[in-house]
Amino acid sequence: MKTIFITGTSSGLGKLTAKHFAKQGWNVAATMRTPEKETELTQYSNITIFKLDVTDLEQVKAATTDVIDKFGKIDVVVNNAGMGTYGALELAKEDDIDWQFAVNTRGPINIIRSFLPHFRENNGGMFINISSFMGITTASPLGSLYNMSKFALEGLTEGLYYELKPT
Repeated sequence: MKTIFITGTSSGLGKLTAKHFAKQGWNVAATMRTPEKETELTQYSNITIFKLDVTDLEQVKAATTDVIDKFGKIDVVVNNAGMGTYGALELAKEDDIDWQFAVNTRGPINIIRSFLPHFRENNGGMFINISSFMGITTASPLGSLYNMSKFALEGLTEGLYYELKPT
């Protein structure tokens, strides 16, 4: 049975992805910052919920270890957790700028770095980074921070393709 690890499963695309893979018979490691609030995903016998804030390195390490301990092998990691900050850049608070980058860009980096040794040990695995059309098209007005984080994620993903490509 294959296993998928997904960040940001408390709502939206992350939750739908978890449900889709569970229905296909996969083991699903569904992660979210507040698992105590989740009621829908807990109804699936092949979904296990783990607490994870992708910006917290200790939680990333703990979740990676816990998931590998539970399932043995992870086949796919989906970096889905994300958020959007909108408004004029000159009015943005410093914390909002840092948080936007931390969640949408540094979060996937934290997850990738945590799972790379596992994938290398198992001679395989796949990372899927969920981006946005705003990371590959023209930036939108009042979306400079979100655009920045998604353009960065696109660059990270493309660079990793070459870095991790089998020779």
